[in-house]
Amino acid sequence: MDKGGSRVDRGGMEFPRLQHAFFTQRLELRHPWTIARGTAAFKEYQYVRLERGGRMAWGEAAHNARYGESLASVRAGLEAGWALVEAGDLAGSAERLSRLGSGLPRAAVAALEMALVDLEGKEQGRSAREVLGVPEGLPPPTSFSLGMGAREEMQAKVREAAGFAVLKLKLGSDRDRELVQAVREVTDQVLRVDANEGWTDAGAALRQIEWLAGQGVELVEQPLPAGRLAEMAWLRERSPLPLFADEDVVERGDMARLAGAYDGVNLKVMKSGGPREVWRMVQAAREAGLQVMLGCMIESSCGIAAAAALAGAVDFVDLDGHLLLAQDPFRGLRLEEGRVLPGEGPGLGVEWVGSA
Repeated sequence: MDKGGSRVDRGGMEFPRLQHAFFTQRLELRHPWTIARGTAAFKEYQYVRLERGGRMAWGEAAHNARYGESLASVRAGLEAGWALVEAGDLAGSAERLSRLGSGLPRAAVAALEMALVDLEGKEQGRSAREVLGVPEGLPPPTSFSLGMGAREEMQAKVREAAGFAVLKLKLGSDRDRELVQAVREVTDQVLRVDANEGWTDAGAALRQIEWLAGQGVELVEQPLPAGRLAEMAWLRERSPLPLFADEDVVERGDMARLAGAYDGVNLKVMKSGGPREVWRMVQAAREAGLQVMLGCMIESSCGIAAAAALAGAVDFVDLDGHLLLAQDPFRGLRLEEGRVLPGEGPGLGVEWVGSA
């Protein structure tokens, strides 16, 4: 339900009516999505809609149970986070969310912030990248992710992804080598591997990584469960492939402690609470000597657009969540020569075409 009316800022000035609505949308997947933690056939998320002066702005909260979030907790977080929003100060509201929203689900903070960035951009005729202060740059091509599956299913998905130069393969089961071999039977595309914390023994992980190095794999994400940094440092010293943190990196303060255990970090707008915070994390990673991958959850192109605003400033891109959907409720995001590019309009550059 829409809620709104004129809002008064702290200086007592009245600003035009700012309407907001929170709603739920179910996203069906093109294929069942299987990783080390389980299988999903669809995702169901909370969304934000802002409206002022005839302009519509959007935000997406693609929560992840791995980080203790749920549809209900995110909805409560959206309601609580809205109290920090002031109609006359969109940029300040986003900053307050980043600073004061630490007790809220990060996906909720991300959704509110991206909607504020979207509206600010649309009202000022600027892109989200310009609003965030990110230097212009051509992003690297995105990888395309393959969940686990039967041999024939994996090979069919590889053929569907023939237009992508890089594939990311989800591993972390007792079928890992079988899956890699099935993929290698039908493609010589560059492979990246994401174990999603699925390998629990450092010695066995090293043997697996040594084998993967011979299969044309470029890098490995999160080989061991998060929090085992001493073992990760041991593994990194011996690994023939670069190792990237994913579940081990959530906040800016994580960078210093990860620098000796990983070669790089996978940063995500949903995981860390919005594009402004992730941009700060990119800079913190550089200071710590870490490479940066920009990743995503399974999301619509609304959430992916918020990440795409940062993509020209990182080393690796994995922004394919919207490509895994049977139907995307947003349009405008571009895919050119394997690169995910923001839409040509202001703000996030995407518009709602769903049924909510």
